[in-house]
Amino acid sequence: MAGPGMHQSQNLSLQQVLAPQLQQSLLILQAPLLELRNLVQQEMETNPVLEELATEPNADGTEEPPTPAAADEEFKAEFDQLAKLDDEWRDYMAQSGSYSARSQDDEEKRQFFFDSIATQETLQQHLMGQLNQAPLDADDRKTAELIIGNIDDNGFLQVTPEDMALNTGIAQEDFETMLLLVQSFYPPGVGARDLRECLLIQLKREGKGSSLEYKIIQDHMADLGKRRFPEIARRMGIGVEQVQKCANNIAQLDPRPGQIFAAAPQNYVLPDVTVEKIDGEYQVILNGEQIPHLRISNTYKDIMSQDGNGSEVKDYIRDKIRSGKFLIKSIHQRQQTISNIAHEIVKRQREFLDHGTAHLKPMTMVQIADIVGVHETTVSRAISGKYMSTPQGVFEMKYFFTPGYQTSSGESMSNTSVKEAIMDLVKNENGASPLSDKEIVEILSERGIPIARRTVAKYRTELNILPSNMRRKY
Repeated sequence: MAGPGMHQSQNLSLQQVLAPQLQQSLLILQAPLLELRNLVQQEMETNPVLEELATEPNADGTEEPPTPAAADEEFKAEFDQLAKLDDEWRDYMAQSGSYSARSQDDEEKRQFFFDSIATQETLQQHLMGQLNQAPLDADDRKTAELIIGNIDDNGFLQVTPEDMALNTGIAQEDFETMLLLVQSFYPPGVGARDLRECLLIQLKREGKGSSLEYKIIQDHMADLGKRRFPEIARRMGIGVEQVQKCANNIAQLDPRPGQIFAAAPQNYVLPDVTVEKIDGEYQVILNGEQIPHLRISNTYKDIMSQDGNGSEVKDYIRDKIRSGKFLIKSIHQRQQTISNIAHEIVKRQREFLDHGTAHLKPMTMVQIADIVGVHETTVSRAISGKYMSTPQGVFEMKYFFTPGYQTSSGESMSNTSVKEAIMDLVKNENGASPLSDKEIVEILSERGIPIARRTVAKYRTELNILPSNMRRKY
């Protein structure tokens, strides 16, 4: 009879075997489509028994009908090296006769290709280009370069001329002079020490140094930020309508001039699921084109059946086949799980698919997990970073999971739909008398949507909508 120590040893051994496979399975489930493709390609590079098919295989890595393949002598010679370690296989391939270094002509073509790739010019590079056109001596150029080096991506100077003078030993007057030069560069407003100076520079460049807008920014910036237009009008002795008009003009200026040089994020979304309406019914189409279709190579099955190969070779192949089959099954299970969740989303969100965001129904991961027959965390992993293409646009799958409210008529309404209703109310309100949070609560209550005032304030903040006193237009 095995003692407790043996059972503990077996359990520990089992955990050590299962843990990497479990981690791989969860990683495959959670990976977005393009990331999964890269993971599969990496696995193919390290597992020689895997090969790609033109058609999708079964979940166990077999295909119908099977295609017999025979191992040739050259392959067996390479396999003897491969059986030791994958790293040794790579070394062997690097040293084999099939490897040839790139010719000088190929290397030049390759370098030309990389040199031809367009790159985004940074703000600092753009400023340095303008500085190089200025006739300056070496000392002034060095001072100007220090200023440019301390300008952030928004275009603002992060260190005062006084601090730069203390840190470098260069006279503060020199920094002030060179700062004026940098502030004359493009984009207008660059090199400003704060928002107020940034806006004033832009107005000066437009020839509006004597305008009402300039005076409001120069003398009443704090009140302008809080939209205290009556207070500004009283102090300046002008009408509130004039202040409102000036504020509208000021809003056209750029508060972050350096951002035009910020590289736009290259976010390419490839939907895992496409929903199309065919013959009046919504169909769920799973995108599997980007995932390589894998099977276990028949070549290695033949090698396993040959008597001449030793136990070390067979153990190696057996381990790689087991690993390959687990990968294929994990991909199949991932696709099936996403498909099941997508079908349930479509079933519950038909009104959204027909009419848009205002008709999105509340839905939780627990509800879907119960229907699909998986744990809530599995649903969370399965929808993470995944996108669904619908007639209403492309959405993250987690977009469809949202709590909601019970209306007075007994219908369910998602908080996304409530936010849409709040946005619509503000968009159509009277600018001279904007709706307060209390008034929004009352209107929604009349529509049968019970909601607390603090919830309205929370949603308004999430929607970047100012309070009513700051939305008023004169």
